[in-house]
Amino acid sequence: MSVPETQSTVLVLTALPLEYAAVRAYVPEREELVHPKGTRVEKGRLPDSAWHLAIGELGVGAERAAALTAQLIDWLHPEAVLFVGVAGSLKDDIGIGDVVVGTQVYEIHGGKQAHDGFKVRPKALPGSHALEQAARSVARDLPGIRVHFAPIATGDVVLADSRSAIARHLDAHYNDAGAIEMEGSGAALAAHLSGQLDALVVRGVSDRADRNKRRADAGGSQQRAAAHAANVAVGLLRKHQPRGTGPGDSEEGPQARYGGDHIDFRGGTFHGPVTGKQVGGR
Repeated sequence: MSVPETQSTVLVLTALPLEYAAVRAYVPEREELVHPKGTRVEKGRLPDSAWHLAIGELGVGAERAAALTAQLIDWLHPEAVLFVGVAGSLKDDIGIGDVVVGTQVYEIHGGKQAHDGFKVRPKALPGSHALEQAARSVARDLPGIRVHFAPIATGDVVLADSRSAIARHLDAHYNDAGAIEMEGSGAALAAHLSGQLDALVVRGVSDRADRNKRRADAGGSQQRAAAHAANVAVGLLRKHQPRGTGPGDSEEGPQARYGGDHIDFRGGTFHGPVTGKQVGGR
């Protein structure tokens, strides 16, 4: 069994092979790691960044995503989790090929069926502020890709009818959602329960969640959407620094920082003796 090294790692998760391939293309040198339970990731350095990416293809569904994300977090100890892939648009102004960055993630099926109707019990988790800010910075200068910042709805359903009961449910109770997908809430919940872990869902729009979905998919919209989502995800990671790093740090890792009468080596590695001197009677 391969044992993951201690590195500044981002767990980048996908559901579909084409989503995995879009992210994988940014990591030229990779090694495959196998969890004792059989889950596999490929890990390698993201060029022009301080990060190593551990890329996983988990399959479809929020429950599966939650379980496997928790497993990989416990194993790899990443600093951040991204779920990257495709989604259906829920807004007229969010078109095919656009990217939606999840300011929060809704789990849309929570509620209670009572005698007088279905009582919605919303569940939502916010996206990482730091990762979202990095994405906003990237979006300002990203040619050819429109990026939207909005909530993302997660449901165990492929929405291909804008006049369906589930579409009406979304409009009535999650009207600010920009896109719908199937795994984001599971990954976000696993990251949340693990503790202080940054997490963000980044989705490229491959269809409009209507009856034209099959036609859009046949025209290559999923590949285009996945490529755009991967572009945004990689761009934000090149902006976002690992914990303990600062403006003076290099891609090789954090450097020592000087603060008056002390040197801060937290997050870095020092080899050799240190000589201290007491000054001013302290």
